[in-house]
Amino acid sequence: MKFVRYDGGLVGITDGRKVVDVSDLCQSSVGEWPPVGINRLIRDYPVLRAELSQRLLAQAGVPLETVRLETPVPWPNKLMAFPVNYHDHAKEMASRGLASVQGYFLKSNASLIGASDRIELPDLPGREIHHECEIALIIGKTCRQVSEADALDCIFGYACLMDMTVRGKEERVFRKSYDTFTPVGPWIVTADEVPDPSNMDMKLWVNDELRQQANTRDLIVGIREMVAVASSASTLYPGDIIATGTPAGVGRVLPGDVVTIEVANVGRMSLPVVQGSLGRNGVFEKPYEFVRAA
Repeated sequence: MKFVRYDGGLVGITDGRKVVDVSDLCQSSVGEWPPVGINRLIRDYPVLRAELSQRLLAQAGVPLETVRLETPVPWPNKLMAFPVNYHDHAKEMASRGLASVQGYFLKSNASLIGASDRIELPDLPGREIHHECEIALIIGKTCRQVSEADALDCIFGYACLMDMTVRGKEERVFRKSYDTFTPVGPWIVTADEVPDPSNMDMKLWVNDELRQQANTRDLIVGIREMVAVASSASTLYPGDIIATGTPAGVGRVLPGDVVTIEVANVGRMSLPVVQGSLGRNGVFEKPYEFVRAA
């Protein structure tokens, strides 16, 4: 089953052709603040699953192409990310700070956008903004100190995720938390639709150029271990998002580009890149030249 948020905060389910509104099942409404209706739906999914399936079959809904897709979970309790989680990316960045050594970091929830949005580059002369191709793990229930053996039971579903980054040496959280820097979507695919999370292909293109291609079997810290590590430090809640880390091939995006991400059995989305007028600050005043390691 696929879950979407759309048209100002409605919550729906889709089969890839139509969208059926299920906002009433999670007391969600247009303009709801904070926008946590889908968090409730994720929490209650085991009880509501039969009703949701029946509605998707029975109701006409509206054509998917007529709705504006927003980020599926705009108000997670936590947006967590694992850095340097592929050996090839560690090599290209000449980094020893692997995810297995550093653990996770947090990004601002305000950076989340959806499939119908635009990536807005901040006004930072002398800095490159890079794409990073990742997968979002959406937590399905409240849990703490989860074992790797039980980790998949805590995952509600998966989504495509881009981790946009101001390239530099400053604090990772700051460089990755600008508004629009975490596109997630186009929907959440429930975990039962992914045959093997340890064998998921993903790709990213800028315009027509394939920049990144990898499989989750190559992760340094695997999906099960990420949930175990994250839950060892903090209680995880329904709707929390874990970003899996990026493979090699990161690179610059420019105004006018279109960035496309595809994850097997999950989905595909394309977002345009535009230049914004906000974001300049003293921290990023010094230019930084990105040099890919040999």
